[in-house]
Amino acid sequence: MHTASVLEEKANTALKKYFGYDQFRKNQHEIIQHFLSGQDGLVIMPTGGGKSICFQLPALLFEGLVLVISPLIALMKDQVDALNVNGIEATYFNSSQSAADQQEVLNQVAQKKLKLLYVAPESLSGLQPILNSNYISGIAIDEAHCISSWGHDFRPSYQQLGFLKNQLPEVPILALTATADKATRTDILNQLNIPQARLFLNSFDRPNIFLTARPAVNRVQQIFDFIENKSGESGIIYCLSRKGTEGLAAKLEQKGYKAEAYHAGLNFEERNRIQENFVRDKTKIICATLAFGMGIDKSNVRYVIHYNMPKNIEGYYQEIGRAGRDGLASTALLFHTYADIIQLRKFTEGAGNEELQNAKLDRMKEFAEATHCRRRILLSYFGEYIEKDCGHCDNCKNPPVFFDGRILAQKMLSCIARLKQQEPASMVINVLRGSQNQSIREKGYYRIKTYGTGKDIAWQEWQHYLTQLINQGFCEIAFHQNNNLKLTQLSKKVLFENYPVQLSKPQEDKKQLSKVISKTTSKPKDLFTLLKALRLRIAQEENVPAYVIFNDATLKEMDRERPQTEEELLSISGVGQRKLEVYGPEFIEVIKTFLDQKKRKKKISTYKKTLALYKKGKTVEEIANTRGLNQTTVFSHLAKLFEEGEAIDLKQWVDLTTIKQIKIAKQALNNPEQLRPYFDFFEGKIPYAQIRLALTYLKINP
Repeated sequence: MHTASVLEEKANTALKKYFGYDQFRKNQHEIIQHFLSGQDGLVIMPTGGGKSICFQLPALLFEGLVLVISPLIALMKDQVDALNVNGIEATYFNSSQSAADQQEVLNQVAQKKLKLLYVAPESLSGLQPILNSNYISGIAIDEAHCISSWGHDFRPSYQQLGFLKNQLPEVPILALTATADKATRTDILNQLNIPQARLFLNSFDRPNIFLTARPAVNRVQQIFDFIENKSGESGIIYCLSRKGTEGLAAKLEQKGYKAEAYHAGLNFEERNRIQENFVRDKTKIICATLAFGMGIDKSNVRYVIHYNMPKNIEGYYQEIGRAGRDGLASTALLFHTYADIIQLRKFTEGAGNEELQNAKLDRMKEFAEATHCRRRILLSYFGEYIEKDCGHCDNCKNPPVFFDGRILAQKMLSCIARLKQQEPASMVINVLRGSQNQSIREKGYYRIKTYGTGKDIAWQEWQHYLTQLINQGFCEIAFHQNNNLKLTQLSKKVLFENYPVQLSKPQEDKKQLSKVISKTTSKPKDLFTLLKALRLRIAQEENVPAYVIFNDATLKEMDRERPQTEEELLSISGVGQRKLEVYGPEFIEVIKTFLDQKKRKKKISTYKKTLALYKKGKTVEEIANTRGLNQTTVFSHLAKLFEEGEAIDLKQWVDLTTIKQIKIAKQALNNPEQLRPYFDFFEGKIPYAQIRLALTYLKINP
């Protein structure tokens, strides 16, 4: 066993080498030490807070592997690809693989070649041969809230996981989730047979996400206004129904946006294709039912829109957490209407925990319709309290304007009374506005005293005022009686005692939302755009999502700091040793070229400068010293110059024997363009620089 100090040093080294970070986030270090010491834990950490490192890094230091339980087969490959790019041996075991592939995974485990193995709960039975402490040093259960029927995303397959502690009593279990209230936390620990596990509870605050909620008036147009200047950004729009996702996606497509619908009615292959296109930035907008998004490690989702109101705050929080995982400015836009509440209450009818679900829905409604700081409401739900308003939500940025609403309230309540409390909101508003529709004529409502008394106020504005009257208890919806509006004790005080009523005015400018939110984002600088383009090209070559190469936050820091040497690039958060070796030279090259152009230096390219020194007989080491470059960068220049027809003798640095070996590997590996497969093929014995030169030579001399 390692001593605590040795473990701490190894953990810090691994953090930078494999993940590119100089320091741990809050609680990460403590959780890792706890897990490495063989103890069980429950981690409650917001999406994007760094949960994965809490089990991925210990896997590098454990003698055996860490078994990761994940509910999402479709995303395991992306998670494994990201680890492999970082130089970490990882794979997955699930029903999408052939029997031969599954056997190969078992062989890799037996040979102790893996550090992480991802598995779906349904596939655990296939791992029985290796489910022992000879191979497994730790177990991580991701999305742990799925085990609890108290949670917001219950999955029956998770309820079998309690056997793991019984079968592997000495192996520590780390359960992780972004959202779990107190009842759910207790249920998770009991069902996993780790009731004494230590709880690690991080702040639920995601300050980079701008929170805003709007009445669901002309939702589609509001969405068009919102995304008007976000065509290059990724977003998720959640809808309650399959039909809603398809209809909205079609409307977005008609407007020229790359959008697709995602719902449970699609087959596995189609869902997988849509998810992969989104993760890899081929599709920018997903219109989805609430089943979409769990486990997606896409860091550059810039906005999450709820076309319909979620059924509880836990689900809402989980879903908005899919925005801004890279820490950059993002937006959560929520539309709300009483039609959603009525629909959601129908879903809960007859459920065993109907009362609990409706209570949670009420809290969600209160959040959506609140007129003060939304972040304070959201955090307080999870037992976290802040003393000051956040200053970064719609109510803080653009506080509602209140006025004396007694006359309007009296008109509304009087109309409800004269309709004998037997009509829903839509009819009440139609009567107030003097509508001539058939139903009003047939029922004779045009004869009542309040008919037409509110015709000077728009329908949506009346809806806005009615919502506030309900929230303040001046009237209520009888959900069990066709959603009819009813009076309350307070109604009488307003009607007969001139009781004060404060109402807020709706925002007049329909584009106000876009104006407020646009302040939270900034247009990318030229260098950032160039870095993104380079990242996309590399990602396409390696067939991985772009954020796996570097996330937006890392590119933003490169843009800001402009690193021009390997040492400077390594200081950027998110750049580890492995990525420095594989991708560093090209990113440094883009930055140097950009700076050369910006400073209006000689119009000779950076490659030509290297060529001029080479023609003077300078060695690679001398060229690197003269130009302040790394030798790897110089080799990449020489390879490029050779490819462009310059008289460069590559065999000075890579002999014909090595070139022949690379040629054989090229055929065996099915001609990959990226360097990593070759490096792995030769088990690291041939340096990246020689691989690059050999491949370049073979392009011209196949």
